[in-house]
Amino acid sequence: MRRGAKGRWYARAVDPATTDEGTTGAYGGSRVVPEHLTAPPPLAHDGRGLAATLPERREPEPQDLEIAEAIAEEAQPMEELLARLIDTPTVLGQEAAGQNIMRAAFRELGLDTVDVSMDAEALRSHPGHSPFDWDVSRKTNVVATWGEPNGGCSLVLNGHVDVVSPEPVGEWNTPPFTATRKDDWIVGRGAADMKCGLASIIGAARGLRSLGLSPQAPLHLQSVVEEECTGNGTLACVQAGYTADAAIITEPFGAAITTSQVGVLWFQVRIKGVPAHAADMSVGINAIEKSLEVTRALRRLEEELNAAPPPPYDAFDHPINLNVGVIRGGDWPSTVPGECVTSYRIALYPNTRVRVLQDRIEAIVAEAAVADPAIFSHPPEVRYGGFACEGYELPHDAPLVSTLAYAFARGSGGPPALVATTGTTDARIFGLYGNTPAVCFGPYAEKAHGADERVYFPSVVETAQVLGLFIKDWCGLAS
Repeated sequence: MRRGAKGRWYARAVDPATTDEGTTGAYGGSRVVPEHLTAPPPLAHDGRGLAATLPERREPEPQDLEIAEAIAEEAQPMEELLARLIDTPTVLGQEAAGQNIMRAAFRELGLDTVDVSMDAEALRSHPGHSPFDWDVSRKTNVVATWGEPNGGCSLVLNGHVDVVSPEPVGEWNTPPFTATRKDDWIVGRGAADMKCGLASIIGAARGLRSLGLSPQAPLHLQSVVEEECTGNGTLACVQAGYTADAAIITEPFGAAITTSQVGVLWFQVRIKGVPAHAADMSVGINAIEKSLEVTRALRRLEEELNAAPPPPYDAFDHPINLNVGVIRGGDWPSTVPGECVTSYRIALYPNTRVRVLQDRIEAIVAEAAVADPAIFSHPPEVRYGGFACEGYELPHDAPLVSTLAYAFARGSGGPPALVATTGTTDARIFGLYGNTPAVCFGPYAEKAHGADERVYFPSVVETAQVLGLFIKDWCGLAS
């Protein structure tokens, strides 16, 4: 723990970047902690990032220590908020209860809140939207604006309240929608991705307000929906005018600033077969088996995309992943299935157009059909729904990056890593469509989308402290 004359850093939850080689994971940011350790190891990030460039002076100022102390005092309210959020299931279509919690958290700060609605027609008219076929009319994103223009730079702090399904629940050691504390870890669906980041945002604001400080530029605090499937929640906020001079998404990439991310495309391939009795299979065409042939053809596209990755993705062993996420086919063991719909997720590098990848996918599926007369007689259909987004990257010398790195270093004594991720985040919405430079910076967490998802709680508080110092540097603070 770092202490100063008038303040302290809550914990050394994450370490600064070094020149040492780290392990290689799949997602970027945090690396997995061995089971026998109760805290993250040295070099918490996965070793593929570059150390941020810092100004010569790195020591905290007296007000920095005061801010750190005030935010550290908010550790218990942060943990209580995180637990309430985890205990509230917020999967697709059930986000409202979580937004009620965030709305109350913003109002406890003394801030007015605005509900930014999801207008289906307006979203579909925007070039940055991802396609959807579900009702969004009752969904809202919650925004609270703090501070008035007075010489500082404006800022968005953004996090998403939605989570993915916890299935299969039987793989969990604790109930997924019950926050469980184990040593300094908090376990539960959304503990990592990314209710921990929302807790950090609130903790930073609570600490600053406890000192009677407020930003000297508009600071938009946002809790959004649909990050896990479209990004359309943040897009609705951008459409409503909630942009700024910079945005930080508090995704959990422990000890790292994420400056580059891939794009993501969701698609389905519908294969029509010919149903028949299993005792007379020769007169039928098995749609499930034919779908496997299409998957094998798509694997060749995956190989092509990983053959020569551009920087910074050349640091990854396999940056572009084709995931077979859902298969629906057949309805009876003794019937040859007449239809199979397979849902896939694949990534694309920054500066690659979604339409170019879609054209390649459709060509490969068509080629597979021509190669197999049984498929060709019933041409497969490619459909799109959910993510259809491009990648995004921000230069390492951008003012947002250098200012955030300096805020981090004053607590940790060294620079954070600047990393790429093989996932996508809402940073792209701000950067590509909101004229708002954006990065991700958040707590140290593990097993996102997996069983026993967890966050190292000291890093939640430390993230809030870094955010507090960043707000001081970027927005300016006044009593």
